[in-house]
Amino acid sequence: MKAGIMQPYFLPYIGYWQLMNIVDKYVVYDDVNFINRGWINRNRILVNGKPHYINVWISEASQNKKINEISIIQDSKLVNKRMKMIEFAYKKAPYFNMACTVIEKILTCRSSNLAAFIENSFYIICDCLGIKTEFVISSSLNKTEDLKGQEKILDICEILGADEYYNSIGGQHLYSFDVFKSRGVDLRFLQTENIVYKQFDNEFQANLSIVDVMMFNSVEEIRKYLDRYIIIENQ
Repeated sequence: MKAGIMQPYFLPYIGYWQLMNIVDKYVVYDDVNFINRGWINRNRILVNGKPHYINVWISEASQNKKINEISIIQDSKLVNKRMKMIEFAYKKAPYFNMACTVIEKILTCRSSNLAAFIENSFYIICDCLGIKTEFVISSSLNKTEDLKGQEKILDICEILGADEYYNSIGGQHLYSFDVFKSRGVDLRFLQTENIVYKQFDNEFQANLSIVDVMMFNSVEEIRKYLDRYIIIENQ
């Protein structure tokens, strides 16, 4: 069984969805510490041809809190502000109506918990893109809480019965092929290929939010992008 484990990110780039799509079970790692100025509550969209941050407004965020302990500021005016920014940025994009419908469903979620809010966004986007992966919430697992680093990941793999673990290429320095193999788990890393598409008539800006991908590509095209990666494994 193939497993992936990642922190919940807000509207992440295409590589995140590739990882989610390739595994059988995807663990939403909600009970690790929040990271300030990371990708948990913000991402980037295209505004006037340049990357621009879009974020979830959060309350009393701290790196001493777990992600599932962070609250969202619920305010319809802030939601409207986000939607107006997206409309300004993308109203002439070919798939604006489809993408906007999905984004509005996400932003109007009534959950005040950051982890639950992002989890809900995963369900909405996966439904749109036809991703059938089973989700597991990390905090629901009976884990050994005092483990560190790759031992925490291996503990989750053992709980799930996973014999293959996939991570993004950025985590390659964190894990040992040999240690995973000694525990009966094949370690593999996913590296996204160079994916380029037309963003109006601008110079292409890579690795923007899935919002940008959905604005300029049909679901059929995005499904093809989900398979454009390289798998790196122990030789």
